[in-house]
Amino acid sequence: MTAKKFNFSGVPKMGFIQVPDEEGRGLPFYDSAAGYGFITETCSLPPREVHLPQLATDGTGVTIREAEFMAEAGFEADHFNRYGLAFRIAAEPGAYEVRVRTTCPAEEAYIAVSAMHAERLLALQGAAWDAAQLVKVGTAPIVQNREWIFSYVNGREFIDIELEPKHLNAPVGLESIELIPLPENRRPEGELPVIYLLGDSTVKTYTFDEAPMSAWGQVVHRMFHRDKVKVINYSMGGRSFKNSYWEGRFNDILMTGRRGDYLFIQFGHNDESLDEYRRFGRGSTEEAYERYIREVYLPAIRARGMHPVFVTAMSRAPGDAAEGHVYTCSFVNRKFPDIMRRMGQELNVPVLDLNEASIRYYNQIGVEAVTAIVMSIEAGETPGKTNDGTYANGHPANKVDGTHYKEALSKQFARLVVTELYKGAVSGDTRIGEPASWLTEEVKTAVTSEDWSAIFPEMAVDTTTGRGAYYRNQIEKLLQLGILDKDSSGCFHPEAPITVSAFSTALAKAVDLSPELFSAYRDGLLTREIMGVLLDDAYHAKFAETPQFMTDYNGRTLLPGDPGYDPNLDTGVQGLTYYPLVPYEKLLDTHLLSPEYAAKIKDAYELGLFRSEKGIARGRLANGLELEPFQIVTREKAAKALYFMWVLQQPVKGENHVIPDEQ
Repeated sequence: MTAKKFNFSGVPKMGFIQVPDEEGRGLPFYDSAAGYGFITETCSLPPREVHLPQLATDGTGVTIREAEFMAEAGFEADHFNRYGLAFRIAAEPGAYEVRVRTTCPAEEAYIAVSAMHAERLLALQGAAWDAAQLVKVGTAPIVQNREWIFSYVNGREFIDIELEPKHLNAPVGLESIELIPLPENRRPEGELPVIYLLGDSTVKTYTFDEAPMSAWGQVVHRMFHRDKVKVINYSMGGRSFKNSYWEGRFNDILMTGRRGDYLFIQFGHNDESLDEYRRFGRGSTEEAYERYIREVYLPAIRARGMHPVFVTAMSRAPGDAAEGHVYTCSFVNRKFPDIMRRMGQELNVPVLDLNEASIRYYNQIGVEAVTAIVMSIEAGETPGKTNDGTYANGHPANKVDGTHYKEALSKQFARLVVTELYKGAVSGDTRIGEPASWLTEEVKTAVTSEDWSAIFPEMAVDTTTGRGAYYRNQIEKLLQLGILDKDSSGCFHPEAPITVSAFSTALAKAVDLSPELFSAYRDGLLTREIMGVLLDDAYHAKFAETPQFMTDYNGRTLLPGDPGYDPNLDTGVQGLTYYPLVPYEKLLDTHLLSPEYAAKIKDAYELGLFRSEKGIARGRLANGLELEPFQIVTREKAAKALYFMWVLQQPVKGENHVIPDEQ
């Protein structure tokens, strides 16, 4: 590849193609034979109109003024057009440094490459791609006076340089454009290869403020040898093929990655969005979905010497499924998994079929178990939050969210992904032989034997299907952390009672306190009253300051553009706060409390540590009216309270898949 340089001013520049030419013969339309020219529609899907008749030359460059802009009412941030101009340059797939020099100060114009989002690109400087702010942006435009510089990986056979005015009737224009080819990124000796993950909220890495929501992309790294490969997750909620491209996320992976690295891509859920005709929407028609794969993603990945791997999107699980429901593929209107399978076969890309595997797993464990480990939330289950407020009183959207899911399911999806990977390699698919070889020996054995007990020792025999799976997520996390335990047969016994000593020992472990703190309480079967007192004692011993989960932070409404905002999540009750919906004075049975414990129980309740269990249900924003102080606490209800306390002490922006050897 050679550099391509274009001069639009009246002063010739050495090594630049003059536009208009030296004879002054007007402004050229794009001609593939010539390899450059102005266009009337950009390469965006669908195409964006730009203007040619308004173009003018004044010696400083090619300029344009716009007398009107377009913006769709109610969607001004997603669908607008300031028109302006676009210049197309024939350029084979690969990486380029794009240098645009303007006739006006660069900050007076919106400058973008090939349908990317000019404003979003400018916001990338110093930002991060993930919720925990650990995956830093490596590629953002540099704007200096009248120059805009950006490193871009092209997948098409051309590059569009787009220039839009920020203000009506204000002239903006091009003085020059340079496309300078960039070399491949080759891995230095001793540097580990990387598997990059690119997907949506079902792949991203979640933080504790979003607990218990999880995704397979944040736990799959445990399946690989840490001394053989790194796994870096670029996924984020609300993303699709379309917006992961236009916001620069995909481009950053390609600029950061090395020759020989792998990119696992899973898109489909947000591509279903019915905003496919908006300029900066996230949805795609089936045709556009295919074109993003064929024309944008694959040529760019391969031009950088990286290896693509497709992962079909898991099926959504209907939250209202009744007992006996048979799960089938949720992609019925736009059959994106089918397209990804077909494109993989046609374009020689390995496909890990998580969509089909997810359906098999749902039907294997049954409706009760599936509903328990998708985002089904009841009061008192977690102090985490969604876009519009806390989950502490139940799901604010009054629904069981079958798209998103808890860590108990994210681990199983990770299992299914690596199973597809390893079995494919063993069957002779050399395209994935290398990443399959990086799996740990324990994982390879688990795939072959179909015995995953060594990988997931926290799984209990009696909490994976049926009624016993109701609190599977909490139980598995506490077993994983060594806070609770199973018996010799691998059973947890979720409906068995728990003792005061067993609970207080577990509570001390959960919040890192000395068990001596609870030594004054007589052993015996744990009642809800004593559990509330123990929780209150633990809270005051642990927290010198109010945990952030309890502050206004947990009631603040997130808006589009805010870190952590996920447009794929349904909005619920605006600004809903953490604290119980039912005031303590409205409870019906507080007169039953033992006098010596009443003050602590009231405090624990008002702190949200101890809530009514009567009258609540998953998928409902509801609090009960009775504390039932002398009800015996079962092991699963103890797990619910312990998990809540464990989350409460965590940093809200810490990654929430933490296990002992990763703390």
